[in-house]
Amino acid sequence: MQDKTLYTITIFSENNVGLLSQVTSVFTRRQLNIETLSVSPSALEGIHKFTITVFCDEEMVKKVVLQIDKRVDVLKSYYNTNDELVFQEIALYKLSTSEFLKITSVEELIRKHNARILDINENSVVLEKTGHYQETQDLFDELSKTIGVLQFIRSGRIAITKSKIERLSDMLKELDRKHNING
Repeated sequence: MQDKTLYTITIFSENNVGLLSQVTSVFTRRQLNIETLSVSPSALEGIHKFTITVFCDEEMVKKVVLQIDKRVDVLKSYYNTNDELVFQEIALYKLSTSEFLKITSVEELIRKHNARILDINENSVVLEKTGHYQETQDLFDELSKTIGVLQFIRSGRIAITKSKIERLSDMLKELDRKHNING
């Protein structure tokens, strides 16, 4: 058995109802657990970008991407490893204001974790931390041990490739070129 690696799968599609269900069913049938999922409009008008992370081996991720590509509404899907991407997550932490103010050095905590205060009122403080999973988890762990966390949420991964332009742009240009030659 090969080692399991965290792969980031990027799917480009039109924003059609039911596509997310079709995509997640590919993972379900292969008994793969989706670690994170993020969907948003891409840089190309009318095209949405799904970013999914999953632990598996390379043979499995290749099969998943091929199966996703067969979906009518999917323009193209790719997979990458962490070293091929620039990626982030965002986390929000809701804390009790009275407990937050008991921290010896709020400024030190904020600087140490490169966090931001988004909201503060008499009842609660909301912190934001952008970073990799372990960085957002480290702040959660520290806050949990020291003052407690009232609420916590972390986004799915957002990622872009380190290559010069979006891969889909290349694919669309190639399709357009072939269409012009044949048409």
